Amino acid sequence: MNSNSFEELGLSAPIVRVLEKLGITVPTEIQIKTIPHGLAGRDVLASAETGSGKTAAFLLPIIERLQKPAKGTKPRALVLAPTRELALQIEANAKSYSAPYKLRAVALVGGESVTKQLNALSRGADIIIATPGRLNDFILRKVVPFDLIEVFVLDEADRMLDMGFLPQVRRIMNYLPRKRQTMLLSATLSRAVEQLAREMTASPIRVEAARPAATVATLTQSAYSVLSHAKVPLLLRLLADDAEGSFLVFTETKRGADKVARMLAANRHSVETIHSDRNQSQRNRALASFKSGRVRVLVATDVAARGIDVDDISHVINYDVPSTPEGYLHRVGRTARAGREGSALTLVSPEEESALSLIERSTGLKIKRSKLSGFSDGRSDQQVSLATEIGRLRGQASRSFRPRRASR
Repeated sequence: MNSNSFEELGLSAPIVRVLEKLGITVPTEIQIKTIPHGLAGRDVLASAETGSGKTAAFLLPIIERLQKPAKGTKPRALVLAPTRELALQIEANAKSYSAPYKLRAVALVGGESVTKQLNALSRGADIIIATPGRLNDFILRKVVPFDLIEVFVLDEADRMLDMGFLPQVRRIMNYLPRKRQTMLLSATLSRAVEQLAREMTASPIRVEAARPAATVATLTQSAYSVLSHAKVPLLLRLLADDAEGSFLVFTETKRGADKVARMLAANRHSVETIHSDRNQSQRNRALASFKSGRVRVLVATDVAARGIDVDDISHVINYDVPSTPEGYLHRVGRTARAGREGSALTLVSPEEESALSLIERSTGLKIKRSKLSGFSDGRSDQQVSLATEIGRLRGQASRSFRPRRASR
């Protein structure tokens, strides 16, 4: 189907007007291919990259189907998402898109007040957006009725499987009505995802958006070869070279994120962290501070790669080389958004070169190698001379364990 407008896809005038107010006027490929089937009540297995508009592709048909709020308090649609950030983002979108019909969307995620979420449920929820762990907790409390669920959505199915949520997802499915519409969306359709789709859906319509270019034209990508122990001084140099830019720094581990944040705070950089050991209020505050510009540097693990929705991040820095090509694309996709320019900088130690080569081969990218004076991947005289500086930084970090926070 070739449709140039949401109206042609079958969406009602009130929703089209809301989308126009939000600046959304032209449907994306995955929306064109998914929305008509969603409106028809068919089961759907959809594949498209992150950032392709998948959220609207499943939310808009749900809103059209439900339209007016139910008189009771029982939910009629359930969306499962792998991370808290993504679930909260979907909740915000659901509230925006459904404004004409005043549907009630409630997010059930870990790290937030259980009492607050219970109160929201008691007031009524047409659409529940949940992470598997928190929803299973609520199922044990017997506070979430599923008998009126008409639509079930599993978003980011590949990520769900990667994070080990399959047993929890199956447990939730056991409570859902057999007669329902199911939509499963994923960035990739692996064998495991297709097996899950066979369990969840009945004769699904399979749709797939053409894989876009690996990265956008406005993104500049570079890799700096450097010994592992010199990464912090190199990061500090990069921060100094652009005193006005915003930096999203990715590490592979929570411990690594905290270590980098301590080093940056010790050198008078405003910094926050996001990883799974931080509770939801801390993560919300960190993201809000970064979005507002009160904090210039956000250090995160990959838990944030699919949940951060900030249009004007100027630099993404891979402090650690991602373990997968998909991880690289998700990270660097946080910059150079909405037509803006951005840069992705990867710090590569000798032991990480093979991982970066795999990323290049798998994505078809050729990442430019760059150097800064005083930094190399070999033990040159210049590199050895950095030992004193590294020792100084570590000494500072040991005296300053807490990242600087924005004032409340």
